[in-house]
Amino acid sequence: MKLPQGRLVRRRVVSDPGTALSNALETELTGYARLESQDALLLDADGVGVLTFEDGVPVVAYHTGTDSGGRDALADIAVAGPYRLELYELAADVLADVHTTRELRVPPETPAERLASDPTLAERTREVAPDGRCDGATTKTDDEPSAVEAFLDDEEKIATIQERARAEAEERAAEWDF
Repeated sequence: MKLPQGRLVRRRVVSDPGTALSNALETELTGYARLESQDALLLDADGVGVLTFEDGVPVVAYHTGTDSGGRDALADIAVAGPYRLELYELAADVLADVHTTRELRVPPETPAERLASDPTLAERTREVAPDGRCDGATTKTDDEPSAVEAFLDDEEKIATIQERARAEAEERAAEWDF
């Protein structure tokens, strides 16, 4: 997914991706957020999470490292923080093509549920979402895994994290003559 550079409106480090969602909702942002996790910052992991918004309501989720979109991208974005957050304004007509890509779309409340585990923020988002965006087809079902469950089911990601932790521990042990 390629987006043109928007106008930067906020840049900071946050511990919770819910901050990006809340800021976008409060400012009625039309544009996108880039969330770069500590894995990408510290461990040279690939990928950045991108969420697009229309009038503060999430529309699309994408992860550049895994090339995943929609709900799958939310699971990839939902790693341990902190995150480098950047919010960009971008005209709605520029986002129109991306917003019509069905496999990238997410129900408005799902990022708040999956990334922030914040039912209040999810409800606030649902309330301001346009009619038709929060119908029965877009709500979470009981058999749909949460971001944590989806992450825990991904044995490859867990193995990668374990390998990194082991290598880092060995490096520090050698550094400290253990």
